[in-house]
Amino acid sequence: MSEFTHLDSSGHARMVDVTDKTPTARRATAEAFVACGTHVVSALRDGAVPKGDVAAVARIAGIAAVKRVPDLLPLAHVIGIHGAVVDIEILDAGVRIEATVRTADRTGVEMEALTAAAVAGLAVVDMVKSLDKRVELGGLRLLAKDGGKSGSWRRSEKG
Repeated sequence: MSEFTHLDSSGHARMVDVTDKTPTARRATAEAFVACGTHVVSALRDGAVPKGDVAAVARIAGIAAVKRVPDLLPLAHVIGIHGAVVDIEILDAGVRIEATVRTADRTGVEMEALTAAAVAGLAVVDMVKSLDKRVELGGLRLLAKDGGKSGSWRRSEKG
């Protein structure tokens, strides 16, 4: 790539102008993982976490975060979010979070999906940290995206 899209001719940061782009349906899915000890997983499965319903709080935190991406990332566009789903799965090693965000706009929702997964993961950490300070949030990654100029992309397990 010969030119950076987010720098002007003087090398200063700029927001890319998407005014002339045609809105299209777009979707992105991301995931994160909160590694937890077996006693935390047991408490999650039994609904015995002292702070309450961890999955419900994490889902709402992730959905709320989607709407805040332009406030957090200075070059992100304000776009219409038309759908956001945050799924929480309790596994033997911890909590898997998968977030899917949809829009019909001029730019993609990859950062929104990643932010939803990250913030939902932070909410899980916040909810269980009193049970175990060693919980870890990691594995944040984009799984797939559809729409826009670059079309569809899927993460392969090979790389």
